[in-house]
Amino acid sequence: METIAYGDFAKLEIRVGKITEVVRHENADKLYIVQIDVGEKSLQTVTSLVPYYTVEELLGKQVVVLCNLAKAKMRGETSECMLLCAETDDESESVLLTPERAMSAGVRIV
Repeated sequence: METIAYGDFAKLEIRVGKITEVVRHENADKLYIVQIDVGEKSLQTVTSLVPYYTVEELLGKQVVVLCNLAKAKMRGETSECMLLCAETDDESESVLLTPERAMSAGVRIV
């Protein structure tokens, strides 16, 4: 496993978020387009969680979000952040990381 300096880790803006909207991507079987409240703003991500979560399970869920990831286009939609998950090597399971207790949207993960 490669190691990094604390200064590199400190560059990551990881925050508690709350999922406020989830829609299936029209042109992709496994993708959702998700809006996430991260405190002072809302960010959009495109995520491949369809096999693991229903829309109802995601709505209102508190999640851990990497907020300062470079924007990318996924199937024509902008993804501005990343939901952090624990995922098996064979991708048979993917579980969203969540705070142990309820926290306000935008609280920084340190």
